[in-house]
Amino acid sequence: MADYIHDDYLLQGDAARRLYHEFAQSQPIFDFHCHLSPKEIYEDKSFPHITDVWLSGDHYKWRLMRACGVPEKFVTGDGDPYEKFLYWAGTVEKSVGNPLYAWTHLELKRYFGVSQLLNTASAPAIWEQCNRVLAQPGFSARGLILRSGVKALCTTDDPADDLRYHQLLREDESFPVRVLPAFRPENALHPETAAFLPWIDRMEAVTGRSIDTLAALESALLERAEFFKENGCLIADQSLQAPDFARGTREEAEAAFRRARAGEALSPDALNAYQSQLMRSLGKIYRKMGFVMQLHFGVLRNVNSRMYSIAGADAGFDSVGDGISAASVAALFDALDRTDELPKTVVYSLNGGDDDKLAAVLGCFQEGCFPQKMQLGTPWWFSDHRDGMEKMLKALANTGLLSGFIGMLTDSRSFLSYARHEYFRRVLCNLLGGWMERGEIPGDFALVGSMVKDICFGNAARYFGL
Repeated sequence: MADYIHDDYLLQGDAARRLYHEFAQSQPIFDFHCHLSPKEIYEDKSFPHITDVWLSGDHYKWRLMRACGVPEKFVTGDGDPYEKFLYWAGTVEKSVGNPLYAWTHLELKRYFGVSQLLNTASAPAIWEQCNRVLAQPGFSARGLILRSGVKALCTTDDPADDLRYHQLLREDESFPVRVLPAFRPENALHPETAAFLPWIDRMEAVTGRSIDTLAALESALLERAEFFKENGCLIADQSLQAPDFARGTREEAEAAFRRARAGEALSPDALNAYQSQLMRSLGKIYRKMGFVMQLHFGVLRNVNSRMYSIAGADAGFDSVGDGISAASVAALFDALDRTDELPKTVVYSLNGGDDDKLAAVLGCFQEGCFPQKMQLGTPWWFSDHRDGMEKMLKALANTGLLSGFIGMLTDSRSFLSYARHEYFRRVLCNLLGGWMERGEIPGDFALVGSMVKDICFGNAARYFGL
């Protein structure tokens, strides 16, 4: 039997194969949104076994393991690492059709030279092979990043962070990859969570000021954004469910902050007003700082309260939420645009039904730059698979400029997730190659190949000012 992961995996037709091998495959990576630890990168973390680098922190895999009936002890618990790996192997065996099946075998092939399918029978030998590779020089955190062809990456960092490890990395001339912070005021936007009040205390400590009003919070966030800019930040990021940015006054937002600061629960309307007004203020900060504003919509977090109390946040208990309305997004953009304070913006929705309307709304606010100022972001999380990617790429092509798309990111905590860039590039080339062979776009490899190279790397490098 031929290898599952082979040179022409996912590439159907000569045009697709040529686009990938001649134009996409050798492009470097700018991973402008990930959750890697700058501390682990600076310290060049080594991994004692495959479970540590592969299963630790990966809630994609954890969800699938639970679906296969794996006890929580061997998912997020204190189970033996080898047994966890065996449980994952048994899960993979049953996951044909899930994108994790493809990503798993891409990662095994690219980083460990493993061509076998992972299953319960092959697991012991693959465990030994992967651990032998990890023990070699060049397979630490930095080594895996370099091996993946990464030129730059942006982590996600809280405004209260001291950015110590980013500063140390910037001074370390031995590591050629740029590791940049991204400003993520997630705690500021979610006063409904238990983390809000402790976070306000942290912000008061780091800024040396009292934060007892919304205006004071906004001033503190501006101060921290300036600090982030001094440390190389190019990007801001936040995630929300589906707020209505067309509703909520400044007065309502101020009152909501005071109640939240006093430990009171907020009504849905009060929370909406607060998030709406704070996002307007953040947008203005980002424009002033020159940050790209990333907006993630449609996520419903921690829906299983019992398991949240056991495993905590980011453990695989989030869901696709309702789509955000076009009127809401348009209201936020218009409020910022009226005063010429709308920053470059990338919008992602976890709800795949949002692609067409978001692309259309974004088109109403384009101006003055290419790649275009307003970007429809790559499919996120539950849409991060071939169908979701093709759907988004077609929506962008039908309503805007696919040639100006800034491409793929990992959104991952794993140093092995760069294989997702390869997966995306193969999907992209297969889609465009199919259009070429059917005569739907010109069979001009210089034209389409240049477009492929830009989507893989060039557009993002120019857009973010790398």
